[in-house]
Amino acid sequence: MSQVVATYLLHDEKDLAKKAEGIALGLTVGSWTDLPQLEQEQLKKHKGIVERIDELDEDERVNAYFGKRLKRALVSISYPSINFSSDFPAILTTTFGKLSLDGTIKLIDLTFSDELKRQFPGPRFGIDGIREKLGVFDRPLVMSIFKAVIGRDLHYMTEQLKQQALGGVDLVKDDEILFDNDLTPFEKRIVAGKKVLQDVYEQTGQRTLYAVNLTGKTLELKEKAKRAAELGADVLLFNVFTYGLDVLQALREDDDIRLPIMAHPSFSGAIASSHVYGVSYALLLGKLLRMAGADFSLFPSPYGSVALEKEQTLAIAYELTKEEPFARTFPVPSAGIHPGLVPLLMHDFGVDCIINAGGGVHGHPDGAIGGGQAFRAAVAAVLAGRSLHEAAEENEPLKKAIALWGAHEVKK
Repeated sequence: MSQVVATYLLHDEKDLAKKAEGIALGLTVGSWTDLPQLEQEQLKKHKGIVERIDELDEDERVNAYFGKRLKRALVSISYPSINFSSDFPAILTTTFGKLSLDGTIKLIDLTFSDELKRQFPGPRFGIDGIREKLGVFDRPLVMSIFKAVIGRDLHYMTEQLKQQALGGVDLVKDDEILFDNDLTPFEKRIVAGKKVLQDVYEQTGQRTLYAVNLTGKTLELKEKAKRAAELGADVLLFNVFTYGLDVLQALREDDDIRLPIMAHPSFSGAIASSHVYGVSYALLLGKLLRMAGADFSLFPSPYGSVALEKEQTLAIAYELTKEEPFARTFPVPSAGIHPGLVPLLMHDFGVDCIINAGGGVHGHPDGAIGGGQAFRAAVAAVLAGRSLHEAAEENEPLKKAIALWGAHEVKK
C-alpha cells in the first residue's frame, strides 16, 4: 500500500500509547470508536495506524526544561497516501501540520513507499554530475565563500572571485544574504563572474564554478532562474527554507533551467534545533532536500563556530548519500572550517563531500590565494596518507595556515 510512515519523538506525562493513537486519528479520520460500524468500514482505508512504540529513558534536560517528568518514546504512524496529494506541502501538513504546535513532539523521520518516492525528482546532477562538470573524481571538492561584499561594487566582487579561483578552489558561492542590488545586480554578477572564471581557467587550467544567489519574490523565481541559465550560470544558491521545499522542487523540475541547485540551511535552525519539537536535521537537511532536488546541501559542521552535534551531521550526510532511487547529494559541512580540520572532515565525511570555508580562505596570511592553496595541500596530504605537519614542511601556504589555526590530525 502506498503510504508515508512518520516517526516522532513523543513526550507525555501519562499514556504514550493513548497519545500516539490520538495523533493517528487526529491527523486522519478524526475519531473512531464512536463511529458506527458501517462508517468504520468506509473510513478504514483512510485511518492512520500506530505501527510501533519504542519507549526510551527519560531525558533529564527535557524534564528540567518543563519542570516535570515526561515519558519518552519513538512512535511510528503510517498515513495512507489516499489521504493526500503527492507533494511536500500536503505530506508535511498531513504528518506534522497542526501537530507541530504541540510543543512536545519532534518529527524524526518520514519513510516513503516506493510509489510515493517516484513522485519526486531527486537531484538533476548530484555528486557524479557535479564531478563531471569539474573533471574532479578522486578527492573532496573545495569551496569558498564571498566575504564582506555587501555595499561593494562589481569590480570588488569579481576581483575577490578571481583570487579565490587562483587559489585552486572548485566552487565559490555568493553570501546567502547578498540579494539583488544596484551595485552587484544578479545578471551582471553572472556575466562578470563567468568571464573572470574563464580567464582563470585559460591561465591555470583550474575550473571553478560560481553559485549565484537566486532571490526575489517567489512567483518571479522561475523566470529569473531561466535567465540565469541563458546567461551561462554555473550553479544556483537557494535559501530553500525561507521559500519552501516545493519551490525547490519546481526549480529542479523545470527543463528550461537545468542548473545545479545549492541548498542553504538559513532558517532551518528555527525548525530543527530543539531536542523536543520541530523536525530533525537529518530529515530536513538530508532526506527532504535530496528528494526535492538539491545537488548540494550545506549544514553546520561538528567542529566550527556554529556546530551541530557530530551524530546529527553524520545522519544528514547519510541521508544525502545512501542508496536510493535518487542521485546522491553533496554533503557540505560548513562554518568555522580551516585547513587544519581537513583530516577530520575527510575521516568523518569521506571523499564525497565538499570542504567549505569563508574565513579559513580569506583569513590566510597570503589572502584568498594562499587560503585556497592551503586547503588543496591539506586534501592532497590526507589522500597521500601524510600528516599535515609533514606536508607543511614542503608547502608554505599550508605551513602558514597551521601556524595560524593549528592542525587536527587523525590517528590511523
